[in-house]
Amino acid sequence: MNIPANLKYTKDHEWVKIDGDVATIGITDFAQRELGDIVFVEIETVGESLNKEAVFGTVEAVKTVSDLFMPISGEVLELNTGIESNPEVVNSDPYGKGWMIKVKIGNPSELDALLSSADYTSLVG
Repeated sequence: MNIPANLKYTKDHEWVKIDGDVATIGITDFAQRELGDIVFVEIETVGESLNKEAVFGTVEAVKTVSDLFMPISGEVLELNTGIESNPEVVNSDPYGKGWMIKVKIGNPSELDALLSSADYTSLVG
């Protein structure tokens, strides 16, 4: 299982990459494996400011639909439009081309509550 050390993680299986005051967010390799073949990603929160743990979208796999939760508070700046027409890239490249949203970080102190790769490995191990 791939759990990159340079990212932060949530107990809800989202990953967070910090770049200044912007966070890129997606679902982990563990999450995409658990979901199975992803057929649709719906995110209609671009431009909205959402609180930590608010639902920012859904991901639909062949057998289930799962909510996507904000790992931190912030404004959704951008959606990865590539996953709309090619949702299976979330399965094949969850940490690269399968990213979901970019968020302007609203409360930097919330980053401290995210899990390290070692903590996330222990969680899913």
